[in-house]
Amino acid sequence: MGQKKDLTGSEKSKIVRYLAEGCSSLKIAKLLKRDHRTIKRFIQNSQQGRKKRVEKPRRKITAHELRKVKRAAAKMPLATSLAIFQSCNITGVPKSTRCAILRDMAKVRKAERRPPLNKTHKLKRQDWAKKYLTTDFSKVLWTDEMRVSLDGPDGWARGWIGKGQRAPVRLRRQQGGGGVLFWAGIIKDELVGPFWVEDGVKLNSQSYCQFLEDTFFKQWYRKKSASFKKNMIFMQDNAPSHASKYSTAWLARKGIKEEKLMTWPPCSPDLNPIENLWSIIKCEIYKEGKQYTSLNSVWEAVVAAARNVDGEQIKTLTESMDGRLLSVLAKKGGYIGR
Repeated sequence: MGQKKDLTGSEKSKIVRYLAEGCSSLKIAKLLKRDHRTIKRFIQNSQQGRKKRVEKPRRKITAHELRKVKRAAAKMPLATSLAIFQSCNITGVPKSTRCAILRDMAKVRKAERRPPLNKTHKLKRQDWAKKYLTTDFSKVLWTDEMRVSLDGPDGWARGWIGKGQRAPVRLRRQQGGGGVLFWAGIIKDELVGPFWVEDGVKLNSQSYCQFLEDTFFKQWYRKKSASFKKNMIFMQDNAPSHASKYSTAWLARKGIKEEKLMTWPPCSPDLNPIENLWSIIKCEIYKEGKQYTSLNSVWEAVVAAARNVDGEQIKTLTESMDGRLLSVLAKKGGYIGR
């Protein structure tokens, strides 16, 4: 009977069952064809139970050190707990204690992403707000493009898992899997689109205008009344394909020119209410860490999510413009968030 190093999980279960039936260690060794000493060692270790964890004395933090930590946390945004404590020359504090102390005076946050605004940008944003301060925004069509991927943002694949449950497995792709670019618009309480930009099409001035012709103008705009077309204001950002001379001239031939084509300040996604619609759609299609296996499946999810956005939600977004303009003026052209 050869002696083996370790007992398997099934062997350990059998030993417990045989002991409950009143078998001796020698009999169990014969039944399992294992060395008697191995069986006895397992039984002895099991009867001893787990050793109690010895709590190491924690380093006490003085009130003076707490004030230093608080000042350091304010001066070092996004720093780790270790970096903050090291900057205060406080050593020997375990990570759990550092985090517990910091939770009372700070929060874990991601860095905010926002466009860079220089003095010229802020002045143009203020001029834009003053120009459209008396505009009836229910007549403005707010447009933009958005790209969605098969996997969604990395940080969104998180959530609560019940005790004893395993986290769902996420696919890891070698090349990312690509994504879908689509265009949409909102006006008053109505959603226009979304329209899928054909895969492989690069949006330059010519392809952008052709895309609008095949989707927006043929499928939505031409069905509207003459009075609606007369009063509608078309908004687009300053992407090169939007603001080029070719696109501007082409839109003018469609009757969208001068006051009917809204001028747009640079670096101002926070002023476009459709950006909030993108957030609503992304939250829906990527909820619970959802992933997709094909471009068609993620596009179907986008269409379904867009259809679920009701008119009241869209109306809330478009009616927020008066407040956004006032915020821009109050902040002297500064970033207002979304």
